[in-house]
Amino acid sequence: MSEITEAINVQTVQTAPGYASAEPDIETVQNKLKGLLGNKPLCTILGDEFTKHLRDWDAAITKRRTEPFSLVVLGDFKRGKSTIINAILGKSIAPVNVAPETFTINSISYSETPKAEAVLKNGQRISLTADDLVREKLEKLMRAFPETLEYIDIRDDAELLKEIRIVDTPGLSDLDCLDKQVQDYLVNADAVIYVASALSPFSESEQFFLASHIRPLSFNKLYVLVNMIDAMNTQEDIEKIISRVSERCEAIMPNAFVYGVSGIDEYRRKIGLNRPDIKGFQEFYENEFLKFEMSLKREIILQKDIIRTQRVLTMLNLMIKDTAARIRMIYEMMAMDRKKLDDISQSIERECSTLASALESKKPKIRLSITEMQQEAEQWMYGFFSKLREDILESRTSVPPEDIEKHFYSFLVDKVGEAYRKCLDIHRQRLNMIIAQLGAELSKKLGINGISGDTEVSVKDSMDDLNMLVSKSVMSAASSGSGDAFPSGTMSSFRNILRRKRTTNVIDTALENYDDIRNSTVKDLNAAYKAMEENALGQLDLLYQTQVDVSRNTLSHTMEMSSGTNSASVRKYLEEAAVVLKSAAEVLSQYAV
Repeated sequence: MSEITEAINVQTVQTAPGYASAEPDIETVQNKLKGLLGNKPLCTILGDEFTKHLRDWDAAITKRRTEPFSLVVLGDFKRGKSTIINAILGKSIAPVNVAPETFTINSISYSETPKAEAVLKNGQRISLTADDLVREKLEKLMRAFPETLEYIDIRDDAELLKEIRIVDTPGLSDLDCLDKQVQDYLVNADAVIYVASALSPFSESEQFFLASHIRPLSFNKLYVLVNMIDAMNTQEDIEKIISRVSERCEAIMPNAFVYGVSGIDEYRRKIGLNRPDIKGFQEFYENEFLKFEMSLKREIILQKDIIRTQRVLTMLNLMIKDTAARIRMIYEMMAMDRKKLDDISQSIERECSTLASALESKKPKIRLSITEMQQEAEQWMYGFFSKLREDILESRTSVPPEDIEKHFYSFLVDKVGEAYRKCLDIHRQRLNMIIAQLGAELSKKLGINGISGDTEVSVKDSMDDLNMLVSKSVMSAASSGSGDAFPSGTMSSFRNILRRKRTTNVIDTALENYDDIRNSTVKDLNAAYKAMEENALGQLDLLYQTQVDVSRNTLSHTMEMSSGTNSASVRKYLEEAAVVLKSAAEVLSQYAV
């Protein structure tokens, strides 16, 4: 069985051969892995779920090799992603002001004849006009489509699109529960631009997204654009924000390029519109965007073929390691004697019978934790509103009246909404850690800690993956329906301000409604935490039962294969597959990935 261990332990040699010559090796390795997928007895041994995982990997690799180079633009709502894309292309192509509810993905690629089509899930294409891409029109059209919208296919003759395809994604309203469709585009991306905002720079949830969804995919190139620097009053303020984002990026994604830009100013410059320059920073904005574009051309456009090859090599390496780890786990479990497997199986069955009581014993901890989070959020919110009142009073003398008239209402809504969401974002992450700890404790109750020696490591590794899945599922359950959108009750108080905006000083109106805004926000916040608790507890039993089922099925599958005359045949297939994996890893070992 040494071949299996060697296949797992093969390390890539840190050399840098010409990636242009890697295509034959990529073809060779993918064909070797396809051969494993074509081996029906081996697929039976690996299991249907894992085989499907491998087929998905293979499809993703094929897609990466055949589709246009893909630059995916990500970020939360109201970060100016589409404006950034239009500024890069120098024309209005990406739809702006599309409602978050429409949740559209826009694939922007080259065509000599510009056009736009709605691509439905059944493959049907419906022609769209430029006017159809605005918020109100698109919402009506989507309701009338005969099938769910998959994405919007936008074609244009912009010169840059001859080199790359740009994917404009919807705002990530909940970074913990990334929509599957966006996840698919992210997995198949060659490079990523993540757009943040200078107005709310790099929140905890944005950092968590980079760490949990971007970093594991090992992108060679990542841009973090801090948009809306034109909203800053001084160059010192801009530098502080960029320094803060760069410092936090360094801890998460050391290879990220961070730039501060004004997408709207650059877009206006390129299409010849008037560019308000009240602060006298116009030349600075232009130079900063030019620095980003030069880096984009140097690091991505001119190296797109190398980047794509690196991505494919990385994906192939991950596929090899995943398969080798699965083979080793099955082989080592089969090496146990039947009595040991029976003991482990009986242990799991005993724990299954007491799982309900074990879960119930953990639920009070979740309830108490969420109650403490709720109380902490209330304290934060009251402190926030106290400081906000001071800022509002100060703005009467420090902000020009015309700016107050134009921007105060949106400023107030944004600040309250940001504080509301920040409370939930921080506490969701804390809840996730609690759930992960509970998952580890309950895994031990399933008898997994009864496996000894090297095999314990292998089997426990697979169960750790399961714990991650369970934790993410609970996190999703906790997030679902938790009021992540702007607090609905608070909106009624803001509407009072908006209705009187034309007849009464907007600051006076805000102060008159201040207590209502604060109390409504706290009430909505409490309801969100209640929903978080109900969803987490309501899904907990089902999610951990899934963990039990997988544990039981894995052992049962192994025991079935190791019984009777099939045992030698199973080992033979596993050993032959390990040899193939070792050979594939050796082909890739010459490339630094």
